[in-house]
Amino acid sequence: MRTRALDWSEIGSFAAVGGCAYLADLALFVWLRGPLGWDPLSAKAVSFLAGCTVAYAGNALGTYKNRAAQVSRLRQYGIFFAVNVAGALVQLLCLVLSHYGLGLTSPHSDTVSGSVIGMALATCLRFWGTRTLVFSAKGLAGTKGQAGTHGTWTG
Repeated sequence: MRTRALDWSEIGSFAAVGGCAYLADLALFVWLRGPLGWDPLSAKAVSFLAGCTVAYAGNALGTYKNRAAQVSRLRQYGIFFAVNVAGALVQLLCLVLSHYGLGLTSPHSDTVSGSVIGMALATCLRFWGTRTLVFSAKGLAGTKGQAGTHGTWTG
């Protein structure tokens, strides 16, 4: 399987889009929790969905605008959302391993494991998944089953 070479402009654009998505997620969460008084899980679910939508739009219209969608944008967004959920699970796993597995229970340890180490690993997963599975002709979003054949996500 052949992979595309990394391009610093792609990485920079992906990071900028991710930063905007993070700010949208954070701002909406704070607003829903604070002035609107939503419960934390509902507020986080809505803010996570909004952040994913901002990230998808930024990547589809910016970072990967020159890659034509091989499937509907809705399906492409669904795959993008799944990649982002996987990233969130990586962050959660880092926190669980650190807090419960290693016994590092201080707020500082939780922040480092979930929001620094977990975020770094999740960002790598999201970058790979976005460029490989969502905006690639050979990824999940690029598989088009033809008569008698089935596309696969492995290329």
